[in-house]
Amino acid sequence: MERADGLICGVMVVYPKVALAGEGEGDARVLCESSVHLGRMRTDGHGGRERRTWSRKPMPVETWMAWPLLNLFRRPPPPDSLFHPFSKSPYPAVRARGEAIQKLAPCPVCASTHAHIHAHTRAQPKAVRFECPDCGWPTHCTEDHWKEDPEHQKYCPRLREANEDEHDLRSGRRMREFELPGPQGYEETVSLTNWDLFWYTRGFPSMDTERSRRHATKLLTYPITIGGALHQYSGLTLRNQRVTPEGSRSLAALRSTLHVPPGAPDTDEASVGKPQVRIFVLGARAESSLPPHVWEQLTMLFPSTHFHLFFIGPQVSLPKPPKSDSSVSQNHQNPESRQEDSSTASTGDKVLEETATYLPNVYQPPTPKPIERLKRTRSSLEKYGVPSYTVPYTPQLTITGMQANYTDVHAQFQHTLDPYSDVFFFFSPGFGFPSPESFAENGEPLLQIASPTEWGPVLPMLLASKCAIFVTGFSPTDVERDVRSLSAAPEVAGEFEWVVTPGPNNFGSEKWEVADFDPRVMVKTNWGIWAIRGKSRDVVEQKGVFSSLPSLL
Repeated sequence: MERADGLICGVMVVYPKVALAGEGEGDARVLCESSVHLGRMRTDGHGGRERRTWSRKPMPVETWMAWPLLNLFRRPPPPDSLFHPFSKSPYPAVRARGEAIQKLAPCPVCASTHAHIHAHTRAQPKAVRFECPDCGWPTHCTEDHWKEDPEHQKYCPRLREANEDEHDLRSGRRMREFELPGPQGYEETVSLTNWDLFWYTRGFPSMDTERSRRHATKLLTYPITIGGALHQYSGLTLRNQRVTPEGSRSLAALRSTLHVPPGAPDTDEASVGKPQVRIFVLGARAESSLPPHVWEQLTMLFPSTHFHLFFIGPQVSLPKPPKSDSSVSQNHQNPESRQEDSSTASTGDKVLEETATYLPNVYQPPTPKPIERLKRTRSSLEKYGVPSYTVPYTPQLTITGMQANYTDVHAQFQHTLDPYSDVFFFFSPGFGFPSPESFAENGEPLLQIASPTEWGPVLPMLLASKCAIFVTGFSPTDVERDVRSLSAAPEVAGEFEWVVTPGPNNFGSEKWEVADFDPRVMVKTNWGIWAIRGKSRDVVEQKGVFSSLPSLL
């Protein structure tokens, strides 16, 4: 069958206009729209056409790459399965995590059995060895105990969800949820009520699946938690009783610096003459390893403000060391030696990949890996006296990281702290957890908020500055534990006022974080938030007894 503008192959219409390369006078290869067949067509000198036999051979890759437009007619490949048992995962890091869990986590059935009054006469609970076929995590010591455990079905769906999330992050697909928008448009208001309205008003790509939501919230929870608490359109208000009258005064002082006067344009030009806003993130861990462009999303909520972020803590991630001169000289070697070096390096990378190690997150989280060294990264060791770095990332954002306790650097900030331009954040500090280093006279461990080697001397310093102190928790129990610890801390109990009452955080992560020491323990980063400040004492003038009488003169 033939029509005026094309020929018909075994799949669909072939148009002679789609000619690739002539193989002779009057001959041309044509490409069918299905992108699977090549044919030959011959034309004579009078404009006629003669149909030839079609050669049904696969199309070369070069030809397919030359015509990306025709790929629109191809069906997308089926998605790869994201579910893998940890021991059979295609990614070494996931397999290494499974091995770490098998060494740390006890079997829940064995643990419940050994909780009997005569447990001391029996062996300790066995470590998990059996991987649940439904969630892929090591959960029990044997298959029989897995079948006997009725509680496992309550948290098995969450474990499978976390399993698929870990494999999806490493699948190599295009992560559209990590494509962050640019500056906010002029006269476009951002809503900070919840994640959905924030994404919509900021112009984020559509979060079509729950998995995309989990990935995006895990990435953005740190900067947007800060922005959602400080912004004038925050969901924490007096009306919903999350902000106290004292807290409204503290937030009003900060917002007078963060925002422009009513009616003025909130643009970059309005930042001229405004003081720099310093945000101190104490006890920083994972948040210090976030790429700077993620923290840049915070500055886009306040276009007229210059932020200086300080990550302070013994587990702050520092940049990779600069390249040595020897590595630079190797770039000038002859091509043969460079090829040998590259082959050796690739072989070494494969070996490292196969022997990937995983540091379990047990009570004391490991220090994140070194972050990438940017073009403007410079050392701040001479300025602060501790291992540190500073990155002037944009005109609105400067980031400084210090790998030290806050007590070691407080002297450099104590005389310049200002409630109008400085604020402190603690992301899941663990105030109410027992200290592994400090003990009371009776031998019981002190709480970390009272430990002289941890948060004990820090909070009194911050309360004296009268700056707002925001604290997050990873669960309702964690928030309650930290709040209760305030009453037991010396120089803290009775010396603070509430700024934000304890409650849920609208910008907490929606992804479940599974504990390596027990897969049954699952939390969400920054689930709750609360804030305090140092107690203010107003000076009242004391009048004399006769001060109210009229003057006789």
